[in-house]
Amino acid sequence: MILAGLLLVILAVLGAPLFAVIAAAALLGFARSGVDPMVVPMEIFRIAETPVLLAIPLFTFAGYLLGESNAPQRLVRTSNALFGWLPGGLAVVALIACALFTAFTGASGVTIVALGALLLPALNQVGYPEKFNLGLITTSGSLGLLFAPSLPLILYGIVAKQSIDRLFLAGLLPGILMLVLLSLWCVRVGHRSAAGSREGKAFDLREAAASLRAAIWEVPLPVIVLGGVYSGLFAVSEAAAVTAVYVLVVEVLIYREIPLRRLPVIMRDSMVLVGGILIILGASLASTNSMIDAQVPTKLFEAVTAHVSSKLTFLILLNVFLLILGTLLDVFSALVIVVPLLLPLAAGYGVDPIHLGIIFLSNMQIGYCTPPVGMSLFIASYRFDKPVVLLYRAALPFLAILLVCVLLITYWPWLSLALIR
Repeated sequence: MILAGLLLVILAVLGAPLFAVIAAAALLGFARSGVDPMVVPMEIFRIAETPVLLAIPLFTFAGYLLGESNAPQRLVRTSNALFGWLPGGLAVVALIACALFTAFTGASGVTIVALGALLLPALNQVGYPEKFNLGLITTSGSLGLLFAPSLPLILYGIVAKQSIDRLFLAGLLPGILMLVLLSLWCVRVGHRSAAGSREGKAFDLREAAASLRAAIWEVPLPVIVLGGVYSGLFAVSEAAAVTAVYVLVVEVLIYREIPLRRLPVIMRDSMVLVGGILIILGASLASTNSMIDAQVPTKLFEAVTAHVSSKLTFLILLNVFLLILGTLLDVFSALVIVVPLLLPLAAGYGVDPIHLGIIFLSNMQIGYCTPPVGMSLFIASYRFDKPVVLLYRAALPFLAILLVCVLLITYWPWLSLALIR
């Protein structure tokens, strides 16, 4: 059994598919316990019957459609018309546009690729320092993970068996906190750079009206999703279906920016991502059952409580662990592998599972941009043709601000729980 476990570790290091390694580990665990291995396919079938699971492919498809259209350009134009008159306004526009786009696409890499080409030249032209611009775009790519209808929020709800409606509400104030603190930093840099003399012009009502007219069909989208879910008009899966149909009609039939012949390609690409998420989810839930049978969570809790007596110390160690984890795994893999182990551990220290989810995703968000192996750093390095070491330095001020946000989110549960109470 030890030899088999060592073999699995070697296969994972050599690049074997993650779902295959997890499923094999589950089968080994069940074999050791004398449990019928048919539990693994049964677990995969069980998640296929989960109604809310429909939201993942539908929201993903809607996000890919938005990425393939000219929606990013309209989003940037509208944000710039509404906020660009402020000192530091264009940088604030970049934050808001990236956060909204990531909320629908669910992947920081897509945001950096889709919006980076629009925002970076504009920021350079206005007069912001290049290092500041690179750090802004790189770190903003993951800002939307806490805003509905973020896929990681939905996936956490499925894994942790929590209400996704409540998770959407819980992420709102922490996400706004991050945007506000980063916006204050952007305004400060705008004041001190050459951009300060080129921004701060009078609000242009005509441009604002024209940009809103151009995006008239896309501006209501967040209202449709959030208003429908929070008002009780839609369940999350119904909101996903409405969103997918609405985006399809708007981008294909009204704006006509996506030809019908492109739809099969977009469907395929979006479902490849969904398939990867779902197969890892099914294998991980089976693996979780094998660990529960082996009493791994109980033993882990006993081991931790033997050395950690206070909730405060536990939360400090949890943040350190999650920050490291965020640099090593993508958010979807981390969710399905680690959350089932953390839930009983956190519950033992009195941490609300909704609050734990927001802490988890906040740390994952920072992990995307944390040196030396944060995924966003390498995507931005490739996209902008810049040395990754330069991006390390560029991201540090933003990471410091985000870390302050994570500490506030962690040690002030009210931020996450106020709206749901």
